[in-house]
Amino acid sequence: MKTFLVTGPIGSGKSAVCEYLASRGNPVYDCDSRTKMLYSLVPGLKCSIEQALDISWDNISVIFTDEAKRRKLESIVYPLLLEDINKWKAQSNSPLLFIESAIAASKPIFDGVYDDVILVRAPYSTRLARNPKAEGRDSLQSFENIETDYIIDNDSSLEDLYSKTDKLLCRLI
Repeated sequence: MKTFLVTGPIGSGKSAVCEYLASRGNPVYDCDSRTKMLYSLVPGLKCSIEQALDISWDNISVIFTDEAKRRKLESIVYPLLLEDINKWKAQSNSPLLFIESAIAASKPIFDGVYDDVILVRAPYSTRLARNPKAEGRDSLQSFENIETDYIIDNDSSLEDLYSKTDKLLCRLI
């Protein structure tokens, strides 16, 4: 079994790539949605986060502007997420697994959970048009210093993105 991290900045198209991979029968673990699920499934997690960050859950978005609170949140949530990823991997019998995450490549806690990195990238203006949050979140994510094994340039149509993904998938099998 080989595990690939699919990463890239907000608005790059990593979710579109992963949705397409899943539609082709490949197991995909979406870190964002699984983290949101953990908030609901782990008893007392939200309360623990509120206490640790000294905020109400309604103000959780402060993590995008307060680095100390973001790091504290990460120290609470990332170990749970890592455990969930490892359980997911252990239950899979597919030869190829894909993990979608914008941040895993830059967080040492996730080292070793994936074998190779697929970077999905798109021009800034395209990403901003797809998701206006790109402007505020770009400073929180850096992809220049991560080691990538494969790159998908998402600078055209969705059909072109799927074609590029198919070509990469043929190389991975």
